Amino acid sequence: MLTRKQQELLLFIHERMKESGIPPSFDEMKDALDLASKSGIHRLITALEERGFIRRLPNRARALEVIKLPEAYNPSLQPRRGFSPSVIEGSLGKPQMVAPVAPKPAPSADNGNSASVPVMGRIAAGVPISAIQNNTHDIVVPADMLGSGEHYALEVKGDSMIDAGIFDGDTVIIRNGSTANPGDIVVALVDDEEATLKRFRRKGASIALEAANPAYETRIFGPDRVKVQGKLVGLIRRYH
Repeated sequence: MLTRKQQELLLFIHERMKESGIPPSFDEMKDALDLASKSGIHRLITALEERGFIRRLPNRARALEVIKLPEAYNPSLQPRRGFSPSVIEGSLGKPQMVAPVAPKPAPSADNGNSASVPVMGRIAAGVPISAIQNNTHDIVVPADMLGSGEHYALEVKGDSMIDAGIFDGDTVIIRNGSTANPGDIVVALVDDEEATLKRFRRKGASIALEAANPAYETRIFGPDRVKVQGKLVGLIRRYH
């Protein structure tokens, strides 16, 4: 099992090599993971190499080869369990300030059998990204998926909720609201700048944001640092 930082670095290297064919420099890795020094990157690289995820090629500068990705990164290898809509997180850069959510009530269509929901951007189910910026487009969903209240949709980026049946590229339907019960999957705004899709828990006076992927750690925050911006009520997946 990889730590969160190890997985973040592995995926950063993997994505950079897909884009340019060249591994990132240690300085780029340090900046991407927001580490204070390159010594932390050296330790993460060594750990990934020892676990067989990467290989350092001899006699070549910046020579790294990604041998494999965590099994959890591939949705087709994961069991789809635990997700029930009735029960119911850009780039990898620095998070941007998140605008307040103000979705409009979804207008009905198709004689009341379907409804239009605004898509408000992307939500991180993994590393932080900016989200809930503005209405990019609308989607039509079954009206009985929504129930009462105001709703909006977000495109999922990341793999931290795969064991709840939520995969990278899915579109989640969110009922707008500021409260949640333990166990709800919510859109959580941390420190007014990081939006993420996680399971809501309470740890004494603190709030825990729990991933549904063992590669990610549960994060604990003081109650004043987390604002709930809605609860998950449905999911849309396209198959290509």
